[in-house]
Amino acid sequence: MTVLPPALEARNLFKVFGRSPQKAVQRLKAGESRTDVADAGTAAVIDASFDVAEGEIFVIMGLSGSGKSTIIRMLNGLHDATAGSVLVHGEPVTGTTAAKLRALRRDRVSMVFQHFALLPHRSVAENVAYPLELRGVAKAERLARAEEILSLVGLEGWGDKLPDALSGGMQQRVGIARALAADPDVLLMDEAFSALDPLIRREMQEQLLSLQQKLQKTIVFITHDLNEAMLLGDRIAVMRDGRIVQIGTPEDILTDPANDYVEQFVQDVDRARVLTAANVMERPRPVVTETAGPRSALRQMRDAYMSAAYVVGRDRRLLGVVTDRDAIALVRRGEGSVTSVIRPAPLTVSQDEVLMNLFVPAVESPVPLAVTDDEGRLVGVIPRVTLLAALGPGPGATDEITIPVVPLPATVIDEALAESSDEASPTTGKAAV
Repeated sequence: MTVLPPALEARNLFKVFGRSPQKAVQRLKAGESRTDVADAGTAAVIDASFDVAEGEIFVIMGLSGSGKSTIIRMLNGLHDATAGSVLVHGEPVTGTTAAKLRALRRDRVSMVFQHFALLPHRSVAENVAYPLELRGVAKAERLARAEEILSLVGLEGWGDKLPDALSGGMQQRVGIARALAADPDVLLMDEAFSALDPLIRREMQEQLLSLQQKLQKTIVFITHDLNEAMLLGDRIAVMRDGRIVQIGTPEDILTDPANDYVEQFVQDVDRARVLTAANVMERPRPVVTETAGPRSALRQMRDAYMSAAYVVGRDRRLLGVVTDRDAIALVRRGEGSVTSVIRPAPLTVSQDEVLMNLFVPAVESPVPLAVTDDEGRLVGVIPRVTLLAALGPGPGATDEITIPVVPLPATVIDEALAESSDEASPTTGKAAV
């Protein structure tokens, strides 16, 4: 399989503001702290390295003063890096000429600002078309393109209005549309939604995810809001005092924080909107194949203290469940296969479903929720107690938990198993691994 090079690469970035920035970098590399080098300059970013894959939303988050906004300004050359390098599809951003930087911003990298930065005297369509104007695109063509992009962001029919006629959320959509009009390789978004009211902010987050599904842009998104980072990011870089302290998926950050700082940072996050079924599911058991006999199914249910067993085909596709009572009836009738009593699985969920959407199915299901992949194969189960425990803070919250169910008493199953001889064929009694 061909591995694509990253769309954006940042290597050992330093940014120091002050009278002796290079001397400060040398001292930082020698192991001195941000505070130690304050006499030489203010270290805004210290030895930051990361890659952003093609089509990825990479979120950089941290509190005020952590260095996140300085980093994004180095990614498009608005700030010169004191040390280190930035490449966009292999083309250098750091250490290049002013003319090449202008071309890079015009053709390859666009930015969406926190406070919209729209041109107040130009119409909405003219604002969106402005990057194309800089490229020398004819007026009719660029305005037609602007209307296409406005439709994409839900502002069809607003092209002839001035920006001050629009709400804050609508103005930010214009800002996004303007950034997209140039069809950039990389889209930089610096606290793009933080100036919006909470409801509008949530709407804009959903809008961005919807756009990303269609356009698959490479996006670097800056935020101080952890829930926003968890919702939007394919991966997240957490910053503190100018340094990146952890890079990982939202699940990695939430379930395996790198240090106490990150753990405290994530303790109040809404886990139900971040963790998925795949993050908390347990190994499915008991599981039998469709060719298994009822005695084999009963033994597995007894050993697992469960009232039902999941039934799968040879390709591991989930076919349904067989209950202990149905299996006992088969044993007493002398039947050698569970096929005739397979019931549909009460409920199944996708392994990518977030926990927020699992509570109702979990309550309605008489057995642990079956988790399936895109091919319908059984990959795990989620008992109700595991679902609840997963929402608790701290490492280990998703550790396996024994399932409290009420199957038939083991003595009843043992008596039924003793009533007839072992199944004749070893293949029919074989349980799924």
